[in-house]
Amino acid sequence: MDREILKKIIADQREYQLPRNFFDRSQSEVIQKFIDDPNVLILSGIRRAGKSTIMRALQQKQPEADYYFNFDDERLIQFEVEDFQVLLEVFIELFGKQSTFYFDEIQNIEKWERFIRRLYEQGNKIFITGSNARLLSRELGTHLTGRNIQLEVYPLSFKEIVYHEYPELLEKKAFSTSDIGTLLNVFATYMTYGGIPEYFKFRKVEYLKNLYEGIIYRDIIVRHNISNEKPLKELVYYFASHIGKEFSYTKLCDYLGLGSPHTVSKYCSYLEDCYLCFFLSRYSHSLKKQIQYNKKCYMIDPAMIQLIGFRVSDDRGRLLENVVFLHLKMKGEEIYFHKDQKECDFVIRKGNQVVQAIQVALHLSDPKIRKREIEGLLEAMKAHNLMEGLIITENDEEQIEVENRQIQIIPIWKWLLFG
Repeated sequence: MDREILKKIIADQREYQLPRNFFDRSQSEVIQKFIDDPNVLILSGIRRAGKSTIMRALQQKQPEADYYFNFDDERLIQFEVEDFQVLLEVFIELFGKQSTFYFDEIQNIEKWERFIRRLYEQGNKIFITGSNARLLSRELGTHLTGRNIQLEVYPLSFKEIVYHEYPELLEKKAFSTSDIGTLLNVFATYMTYGGIPEYFKFRKVEYLKNLYEGIIYRDIIVRHNISNEKPLKELVYYFASHIGKEFSYTKLCDYLGLGSPHTVSKYCSYLEDCYLCFFLSRYSHSLKKQIQYNKKCYMIDPAMIQLIGFRVSDDRGRLLENVVFLHLKMKGEEIYFHKDQKECDFVIRKGNQVVQAIQVALHLSDPKIRKREIEGLLEAMKAHNLMEGLIITENDEEQIEVENRQIQIIPIWKWLLFG
């Protein structure tokens, strides 16, 4: 790789300025705990979720901040593993010897992990971002086992948006009618525009379309040499149109006209690797049964769902369910769904036992819906010996007792802020 090209790229990337009025992220506080930790720190997540901004903000506060390089640049198409040594020499030539490195989207370069291991073994501190979970974990598992800490960065949460726009509300012990109206307005905006920072701020649908197309083409079709893009795009369309509904690889194989359920399974893993989709298993004590059971799909962002999928009138409840799933995922919970005679949307496992059951419904004003949701939750609570359960709705709030078990019904905006 030509040294002068590398110098020009470094000079161009040094002109970066943090976005004005950018969002404070909860991950920033977590990262601070690992600043002095010798392990490689990796921020992974969907493209454009804010990983680079978090890292650049961190970089600007460090005493050594010059060794930054973003590999997501078309001028690096010919960059190969031996060019890492050239890059290191250029860094030293331009800035002198430093021991802190910042690399964006380094998984674009094959065998990158060998270079990172060398830097690590020489006592350097390394920060990395990446947008493909499997590539990062596979390479790190091979060459940096026990030497890395991986933190996932998701799009903005509802709480982060509230903190950005109305920080004073999060300090209150009780909300006035006006406060609740404000929070409901912010939540409605979040449900419409989601949490991808730039789309939330500027609300240009072309931005979200470009992000989606970039993920599908660059991160999946090109990376995995998929010759026919149609079944993959139809699969994503299906998932976005059937959020939280059960599916099987066999039925999707027939629906898409693919040769094998294994191909559907592979496509699902690609979608999960780039953080576009997440797949939820039905809970069972038997791992074999968990693998055999149908799964459910949730997606990374409510706005992305509405962009990609076909919408019908009863979808708002499904969108609420997706938002609850994302919140649990951001908290690092181990999530399943319960199904026996009835269904419960989410059960949370810690260790080898289920510790919480959660049902999500748009409202409970219809007696049939109320009965169905309570019975599904109650079945999960009995199955896992839980004395307390939770139903999350758009606006309902009450505490009820059913068969000597306590059920809290809470509005989603309140649960997202304090749950």
